[in-house]
Amino acid sequence: MKNKPVLELADIKKIAAAAEAEALRNNWAVSIAIVDDGGHLLWLQRLDGAAPISAHIAPAKAHTAALGRRDSKVYEDMINGGRASFLSVPGLQGLLEGGVPAMKDGQCMGAVGVSGVKSSEDVQVARAGLAAIGL
Repeated sequence: MKNKPVLELADIKKIAAAAEAEALRNNWAVSIAIVDDGGHLLWLQRLDGAAPISAHIAPAKAHTAALGRRDSKVYEDMINGGRASFLSVPGLQGLLEGGVPAMKDGQCMGAVGVSGVKSSEDVQVARAGLAAIGL
């Protein structure tokens, strides 16, 4: 039997607080989503001024990063590189930069998805959140 690390509520709160702090420090109105390794939503937070659609996009990005075990940007790059057929992958909707998996010891514990500003800034917020738990 194998053991694997999992995100606990305390971890999720630390990730969310650090991501929020990064967004506020830069005056970025974003939505922040945290999912488990199966892409199930554990946390959703829409900061003041964030567009309503960002509350749909952030969880989709996180879901994609968790299930794919890689940054959601990988899929965006594939599509932009000509693999338009990748748009038909079942169950994945957040094929945009801004989803980052939470990886520890080669295992995916979940992911953070952020939406609301430039994609590279979304990633900055997500990575700041993960850094709060040493990832």
